[in-house]
Formats: sequence, structure tokens, C-alpha cells
Amino acid sequence: MTALDMRRRLRTVGSGLFFVAMLIVGLLVLLPIIIIVLTAFKPVAEVNAFPPSLLPSDWTLDNFTRIFTELPFARLILNSFVFAGGVTLCALVFDSLAAYVLARIDFKGSRVLLLIIVASLMIPFQATLIPIYQLVADFGWVNTFWGLIIPRAADAFGIFFLRQFFLSLPRDLDNAARIDGASEFRIFRSVVLPNAVPALLTLGIYTFVNNWNDLLWPLVFTTKQEMGTITSGLTLLTGPSGIVPYGVMMAGSLIAVVPLAIMFLFVQRRFIESVASTGLK
Repeated sequence: MTALDMRRRLRTVGSGLFFVAMLIVGLLVLLPIIIIVLTAFKPVAEVNAFPPSLLPSDWTLDNFTRIFTELPFARLILNSFVFAGGVTLCALVFDSLAAYVLARIDFKGSRVLLLIIVASLMIPFQATLIPIYQLVADFGWVNTFWGLIIPRAADAFGIFFLRQFFLSLPRDLDNAARIDGASEFRIFRSVVLPNAVPALLTLGIYTFVNNWNDLLWPLVFTTKQEMGTITSGLTLLTGPSGIVPYGVMMAGSLIAVVPLAIMFLFVQRRFIESVASTGLK
């Protein structure tokens, strides 16, 4: 066997070992999702059995049936869409406006304002939850979409994230538009935003998923079942003495993640197209 043949064989063996290692890592990453899916189809007795089994011996749809019979599931899904979608739209509008001012307009105190915004990221939102709730209650917005959405209409992370992206765009585009007589808002709408689609999509995905999966915020600001979201609604299934129906919870989580998966697949394609069309790397 020549040295060239030996190198080829070693390269083939190395590629095979690398493939097996990546397969094992992929299975480990997907293991929680696999457990959720399989648990959703297990009967109650098998979910609570010890030692636990991975595959259900008796497949059932009872967990999914309980979701739709014991909860206003369609209403909860709709509320989640309104809440997460409303926060996402508001955040994209207000965050992009604030980020444009901080990135493209020079004014006195801009650095101090940016420092305050960045410093606010260090404050956990749980520390401000009670004052915000009191303010929302004073406005009479408890158990309303206004109370869920308005306090989250802008986000310090989104402002900082978009500002950093806007700084990477060449200012020659702004100057050319000003020479043509465009106003600042026209420059923002027609020049900056079209070139910032990848950043906007990234922030939109992050904001939507973060609010869709949020549990504490809907629990605090809603007390009526018909105003709850899918995450807060699933907590209503907890039985006496804190008994958790894990099979039903997994079924609800599985249904709730489907819209996120569809949205991500769609936005991922749009994100790649936007990057390719703008030439950003």
C-alpha cells in the first residue's frame, strides 16, 4: 500500500468518524424535543411510571383532547399571536427610530443617552415588574392587550442592536439623499430601513419568540382566563397539590411550537434573500 493510498484511507476513516460524532451530537441536541414529542402521546399511567420509558407502549391522543376540551386553546393561541405580534411590531418601529437617531444624527447628549440605554440592560425586568403593574393598573389596562403590549413597545437591547447595525451602513447614502432634498424621516424610511432588513428580521424573530414563550408577564398582567396566552393557559391544567400533567403539558408545548417553527422557516428564507440582495456579510 502506497503512502497516497494510506492518506486516502485515513481521510476516509476520519470523515466517517467525524460524521458519527456529528450524528451523536445532533441526537443529543434533539433529545429534549424527541422526549417532548413522545411524552405527548403517552397515557397518564405511562408518563408517571418508574422507571420511565422513552417510547410509549400505548400511543394515545388523550393529551391533545384534554388541551382542546379543558382550555379555550384557540383563544389562547390567538392571544399569544396578538401579544407577541403586537410587541414585535411596536418594538421594530420604536427601536428602529431610536436607533436611527442615535446612529445617524449627531446631537448633544447622544452618548449619555446611549450609556443610559445600555445601563438599563443590567436591570432585571423583575425588579421593575411591580412599578409597571401599578402604572398599568392606574391606567385600567389590566386584562387588556394594551397592558400586555405597551410596556414592552420598546426595548433597550433592540435599540442598541439596531444602532450598531445602522453604524455599519455607509453615510454616503444619507448624504446623497440629503442632496436630493430628502428629509430625515424619508432617509430613514427609504434609505436606511431597506438596507437593514436582515437586522430587522433578526430582531423580529428574537422579540416574537421571547414574548411568545414568556410566562411571568402574562401571569402578572392577566387574571382572566380568556385574556391569557398559551404559556399562562397551560398552568391552569395543574391539578390539586401542584400535580403537573406532564403529558398534557408536552402536548400543549408541541402545538404551541408549531407556529414558531413555521414562522422561523419562512423568515429564514427571507433573511438569506435579504443578506444576498444587500451584499452584507
